[in-house]
Amino acid sequence: MQIKNLMSEDLITVDKDQNLSDALKLLRKHNVSRLPVTNNKELVGIISERDIANKLGSSKYESMPASRLHISSVMVKDVFTVPQSMQLEDVAKLMLENGIGSVPVMDDEQMVGIVSKADFVTLATGIAFDKITVKEIMSKELVSVSPTERLIHGRRLMIESHVGRLPVIDDGKLVGMITSKDLMRAFIDFRKNVPEKYQKSQIKEVLIEDIMSTNPTYVTKEMSITEVSNIMMETGFNGLPVVEDDQVVGIITQTDILKLIEKLES
Repeated sequence: MQIKNLMSEDLITVDKDQNLSDALKLLRKHNVSRLPVTNNKELVGIISERDIANKLGSSKYESMPASRLHISSVMVKDVFTVPQSMQLEDVAKLMLENGIGSVPVMDDEQMVGIVSKADFVTLATGIAFDKITVKEIMSKELVSVSPTERLIHGRRLMIESHVGRLPVIDDGKLVGMITSKDLMRAFIDFRKNVPEKYQKSQIKEVLIEDIMSTNPTYVTKEMSITEVSNIMMETGFNGLPVVEDDQVVGIITQTDILKLIEKLES
């Protein structure tokens, strides 16, 4: 299958000279996690929730409001693109090898769509995926946090581990989840509500439990990939903890499903 048959043609873009507040409004309005960045309609970068969370949480920008940061200072400038005729397994391989969540799709020099891991998840249903269980592809190496650890520690863990979500575990049990989106919103709300002169000291007092999502959705090891993909499509979650006997034993993500599709298509 050519990637043009899977990509989303509904392009939501932001100009590099707009400020970060504009990007935040677009991300929230359209419920997306990343935006292509343009300059005179030409693709010049991409910006994601994870990029924003990393930037807003850094010491250099910790007191700067989003309205004073330009898109160009946050975006990733070296963007991988693919032609619309490229085969989907080749696109999957490109995304996996370079650790990227989406790629703009081009027709000559013009951007005509974008494809993300979430688009690939829509393919992971049906007979072939009914026969494959979570335990066969889940990640057993789990990076997690406790509810009483600091927000800034959670941010550092995400950056060092190259992940966009962390299960929150208390006494071995899953009590919440924290994502790049949660981090991004927390840093923005903090800037709005705390006077600038107190921000440097008070950010250290914000705990994971203050911003985590509670009652998290989880899956079991015996569930099929079709079931997991349907949950991801229904909820928009790109990673789900795997729980057995009330203990978190792993996590399954869109990346794990993308690896499976690339393997089956090759």
